[in-house]
Amino acid sequence: METHLKRFVDLYTKAIKENNAAIFAGAGLSIPAGFVNWKNLLRDIASDLNLDIDKENDLIAIAQYHYNESGNNRHKLNQLLIEEFTQGARITPNHKILSSLPIQTYWTTNYDKLIEKALEEAGKTPDVKINHNNLSNNIPKRDAVVYKMHGDVSQPDQAILTKDDYQGYNEKRPLFTTALQGDLVAKTFLFIGFSFDDPNLEYILGRIRILLGQNQRDHYCFFKKVNRNDYNTDADFNYAQIQHQLKIKDLKRYSINALLVDDYSEITETLSAIQKKVLRSNIFISGAAKIYDPRTEEEVFSFVHKLSFTIASKGYKIVSGVGHGIGRVVITGALDYLFSTNYRHLDNALVLRPFPLALAGEKSKEDRNLEYRKEMMQHAGIALFIYGNKDNGKGGWENSNGMIEEFEIAIQQRVIPLPVGATAYAAEVLWHRVMSSPSTYYPNNSELLTAVERMGNKTIGEDELINQIIKAVGILQNLY
Repeated sequence: METHLKRFVDLYTKAIKENNAAIFAGAGLSIPAGFVNWKNLLRDIASDLNLDIDKENDLIAIAQYHYNESGNNRHKLNQLLIEEFTQGARITPNHKILSSLPIQTYWTTNYDKLIEKALEEAGKTPDVKINHNNLSNNIPKRDAVVYKMHGDVSQPDQAILTKDDYQGYNEKRPLFTTALQGDLVAKTFLFIGFSFDDPNLEYILGRIRILLGQNQRDHYCFFKKVNRNDYNTDADFNYAQIQHQLKIKDLKRYSINALLVDDYSEITETLSAIQKKVLRSNIFISGAAKIYDPRTEEEVFSFVHKLSFTIASKGYKIVSGVGHGIGRVVITGALDYLFSTNYRHLDNALVLRPFPLALAGEKSKEDRNLEYRKEMMQHAGIALFIYGNKDNGKGGWENSNGMIEEFEIAIQQRVIPLPVGATAYAAEVLWHRVMSSPSTYYPNNSELLTAVERMGNKTIGEDELINQIIKAVGILQNLY
C-alpha cells in the first residue's frame, strides 16, 4: 500500500473511533454490483433524441431534453429507474466492509438500496431518509442514517433526474441541503464512486467554503489514475491527464483530498485496511479458570485485573464473554480504569456478551454457544487467550474446550490470536500451536514474533508479561 493511502487509513480510522466519519457514495460504488452508470441508463433516451450518448458530457441535459420532447412527461424516465434498479444485484465487497464499520452517517446520490441492504446483512438497523417527511421521524435504536439525496427507486416520480429537478433542489429539498451542510462541517467524509459532477453538491461545498474559508474539515475521495491504455492516442491521454490534475487541484478548494489508485482493487484493499485497524483496537479476552495452580487465586486475579486495566488505559476496547472464574475480574479492571479517569462512555470501552444460562428453542447448548462465540468474535480484531481450564465433572479439571473453540473461530474470522502461554492450561496448548507455525497466524514482523514468544515464558514477572502483551497488540495496530 502506498504511503498516502496508509496515512489516510490512520486518519480515517481515527475519525471512525471518534464517531466523526461519514460516507458519500456515488454510482461507482454500485456499478460493480451490476447496476448501470448514468451514461448507460440514458443510452436509449439519447438515441430517441438522435444523440450519441458517448459524445455527450452533460447527462442531466439529456434527461431534460427527453422530458421536454415528451410534453413534460417523465414516465419513461421513471420506468427506467424501476427496471434498472430493482433487478437483483449482489452486495459488493466494498459495501460489506463499509457496513461492518461503526459509521453512522451515509449520504448517497444512488437510487438503489444496496447500502441499506448491506447494513441489514451486517445485523444493523438503517434509518433511510428519502424525503422531507423521513427527516422528521427516526427509527428507534437505529445504527446508521442513510440519506438518499436524489431519491430512491421506490419513489421514481420524486427522483432527481432532470435539469428542472436539480435547479429546484434547494427550494424543494432544503432540509437535505441543510443536513448535508451540517455533516460536511462536522464530519470527515470519504467520497467513494463519486465523480463530483453533481451541481447540488458543488453548491453546498461552495457555501461551506465561503462561510468557513481556510477552516474547513478535511475530506477524502478515491480517484483512479489516468492510464495510457484507456486512450487511443497520446493526445487524448495527455488531455485527460490535464483534466484530471486540474480537477484534483480544484477539489482542494473544498478541502477534499484525492486518494489516487492505480486500480479499483486498491480501494477495496484500503477499506479492508481500515476495517482491520478499527477491529484491532477491540481486544477479545478469552479466559476461564476453575483452578489456579501453581499460582494462588489472588495472584491470578491481580494479573488479570492489571492486564485489563492496562488494555483499557491504552484506549483499546475489551470484548468479553465473562468467562468463569476470571471474567468478572476482566470487567473490574477495565471499569477501575474508566472510573479513575471520570470516563463514562462505557460502551466505547467494553463489549460484554455473558453466555445465556437458560436454553431457548430447539438448539443444543453447544450449538447456541458456538453461534454466541461467533457473534462475539465479530467485534474484535485481536483475541487474547489466558488460562483456560474447567471442572471435568469428576472432581478434577480439564483444559477448556470452549477456549479451543474460540481460537478456531478467531482463525476463521481472521482475528489475530495471542495465546498467553505463560498462564498455562489451554492457553499454553494454543501458544505451542502458534509458535510451531508462526507464519500461519502472524504478519512477518520480528518484533511481533519476539513478543509472542516471550508471552510463553513462565519465568518472567506479571509486569513484564503484560508489557509483552501490550507490545504485541501495539505492533499489530500498525501492520496492514
